[in-house]
Amino acid sequence: MSLRMPRARRTRLTLFTAGTASLALLATACGGSGGGSSAAPENFSYLSVTENTTVKTALTTMSKGQCKAANDALPLKVETVPQASLDQKLQLLAGQNALPVQFAAGNAPALTQQLAKSGKVADLEKELKELGALDQLEPAAVSTIKALYGGELQVLPYEYNIEGIFYNKKLFQDNGLKIPGTWNELVSAAAKLESKGIQPFSASGQQGWPLTRLISGYLYRSLGPDALQKVADGKAKLTDPEYVKAAEEVAELGKKGYFGKGVGSIDYDTAMNQFLTGKAAMFYMGSWALANISDEKQNKVGAENVGFMPFPAVTGGKGSVDQYPSNVGLGITLSAKDFDDKTGAWVSCIAKNYGATALKDHGSISGFKVNTDVKDANEVTTQVRDTISASKQNVLWFEALFSTKATTVSQTNAAGLASGSMKPEKFMQTVQDSLAAR
Repeated sequence: MSLRMPRARRTRLTLFTAGTASLALLATACGGSGGGSSAAPENFSYLSVTENTTVKTALTTMSKGQCKAANDALPLKVETVPQASLDQKLQLLAGQNALPVQFAAGNAPALTQQLAKSGKVADLEKELKELGALDQLEPAAVSTIKALYGGELQVLPYEYNIEGIFYNKKLFQDNGLKIPGTWNELVSAAAKLESKGIQPFSASGQQGWPLTRLISGYLYRSLGPDALQKVADGKAKLTDPEYVKAAEEVAELGKKGYFGKGVGSIDYDTAMNQFLTGKAAMFYMGSWALANISDEKQNKVGAENVGFMPFPAVTGGKGSVDQYPSNVGLGITLSAKDFDDKTGAWVSCIAKNYGATALKDHGSISGFKVNTDVKDANEVTTQVRDTISASKQNVLWFEALFSTKATTVSQTNAAGLASGSMKPEKFMQTVQDSLAAR
């Protein structure tokens, strides 16, 4: 999906269905043996995307420090391509049997799964077990990867984000509000804030997804963690009454003015600014926002006044508040034919050291455990990290299992749902129709 967020986060992995022609081309390419050599790799070659500099910078740092021995044996060599060209590049290299040792996975999990079926992607769970490094991955990150990749550990979690509600501690305290435990309590808190002239929520209607995330949040809490999988499997429809109920609840927030005026014209940066300047009390967002929260130039309310809470429970619902929507950014995987002892040394070093390096040097939370004492930028960063470590089961997001068309339809119409120009039933019917058309 197209998200407006800090550059290093724009590569966030989505579950858009790959185009038929693209997969057909890949299947053809993977059918032959190609012209690449089967000799041991001469470099720890890494294909990345131009837009995301964090991973390649961190690996370069590690090649001169903790992973110097691995780098001396197999030197790091980085190549980048624009993310828009990544899938085509991977298809070309796969057809030539010339995939690099490590590479940014395709823009859709379907492409990586096709590579795996053709035997070109390493079995990372098996390899990490043999290296004694599987326990260096956070369980929540592993759960998320398997949810995205057909139950298999096909990529490494160089990035890991969870989503929830950031809130202004001072505004809550000044207005006698406690952290809402249920949806009804959240709505009541919003009503109290609105009565005091404080905008309860900041959200980008222009992007759309910050609003549809609220729909999926309600669905997961009311119907359970498999709510949207059932839709994808054809066992339920978004037009079913219990699904429409979620859209109705979000529409009601808009009807009461809890998103402020003109939510449809608010972009991502403006929504972020509303929260960080104290103009809104709550902000549903992913943990990539910690970079903005930690930036004193952006955050006028002070990082010490920002807290993080889970999407609240729905009374009588089947979901749990400790099931957080999550993603692993642009997944990165390894070539099966190049996974030898030297590659294993690199992977083992990465698993044990990347988490601390990314956090210390870039303020980036990964799905690797942090094995050294790294001082967090602020209390809310520690809170999010602790939440990730404690989380055992995670869920996806509203459009995660949608086609590209359905995703566009959903996000384009979200503002109309919040502003009242599109009824909840119509919204869900429109998205369901686009799912059926894929």
